[in-house]
Amino acid sequence: MRPGVVAAALASASLLSPAPSGPAPLPERMADTGGGSQLITAQAPRAGSTSGTVTWWDRRDGHWVKAGSAAARFGGKGLVEGGSRRQGTNTTPTGLYDLPYAFGIKAAPGGTRSPYRRVHQDSWWCEDNRSRSYNRWTEPRPGDCRASESEHLISYGTQYAYALVIGFNYERAVRGRGAGIFLHVNGRGATAGCVSVPGDAVRRILAWADPARRPHIAIGTSGGPTAITRY
Repeated sequence: MRPGVVAAALASASLLSPAPSGPAPLPERMADTGGGSQLITAQAPRAGSTSGTVTWWDRRDGHWVKAGSAAARFGGKGLVEGGSRRQGTNTTPTGLYDLPYAFGIKAAPGGTRSPYRRVHQDSWWCEDNRSRSYNRWTEPRPGDCRASESEHLISYGTQYAYALVIGFNYERAVRGRGAGIFLHVNGRGATAGCVSVPGDAVRRILAWADPARRPHIAIGTSGGPTAITRY
């Protein structure tokens, strides 16, 4: 074949070849996504960051597809590996966690399928390390759970209008590691260790999440020891 013909053939082939694709969707680059077909990722640029992005994903036909995203806030002292986190440090724990149930001061948004608890005047989240109810919703607050060491949920009218419990230190609670880690509505600034997004985003997530599809949340950074792709 003449050189000119070869060049023309190669040019034609390049037009038919698919353009190089970008990086695979974030969940497809992760070590684990929890085994379900829904996933929330909460990613910060660096461990010291107090803001980043929350994205929720559906697994369809063997691939992860973005269902929505929103700007997110993290702890005032950034993020830290969940297994080494200490209570009261204002850090958001990184890792992969389940989402046991949702709650809120307001009624569940339309379409909510997750178990949803309404907050009442005597609803508390016990964060007292000496209590048998450590890292649990209590209603009313038990005698061994000091109010000064717990959250009176109804007092946070903005943040807890809607929320999802993040299963950090929940199944087998280690005292001193931390309690009351939620995905909730934004307050005025960084959180005390939770992940927060605008109220509309929480409502959208609650309408999207389906317990039958075993949603999880992965929290981490873009790189380094707490990279979200490690979880």
